[in-house]
Amino acid sequence: MQLTTHTDYALRTLICLSLQPDSAPMTVQEIARRYSISANHIAKVAQTLTQLGYINSLRGRGGGLVMAQAPDTINLGTLVRETENLKLLDCFGEASQCAIEPACKLKNMFMQAQQAFLKVLDGYTLSDVIRNGDELKVLWR
Repeated sequence: MQLTTHTDYALRTLICLSLQPDSAPMTVQEIARRYSISANHIAKVAQTLTQLGYINSLRGRGGGLVMAQAPDTINLGTLVRETENLKLLDCFGEASQCAIEPACKLKNMFMQAQQAFLKVLDGYTLSDVIRNGDELKVLWR
């Protein structure tokens, strides 16, 4: 399974904000600069993460993005479910057009694979991702 750029950038944004000293706000531009990616993409991701309650957006002078939840409460499986379209095949949807769907075994196999993938991610939180925070911080300089 391949994750979208949106989910990738959501994870990167959460990593960056979680490692911020004293929970200081970071701007979209700062996050984008650290990863050498588009600020417009980060802005869209920040909007999603704000709507989902993972981060807060502070307006005004000295504003920026800050974590709204502790890293140990952010489950990776949940985050992926909330940011990804998990419809792997046409038959995963309501209006399948597949002629062989009634007899096809692929749907169940892919469903099991997807559930296994998400089950593994359910075993991790953002805290697990940032355990090597000092190593990550060095790479941003």
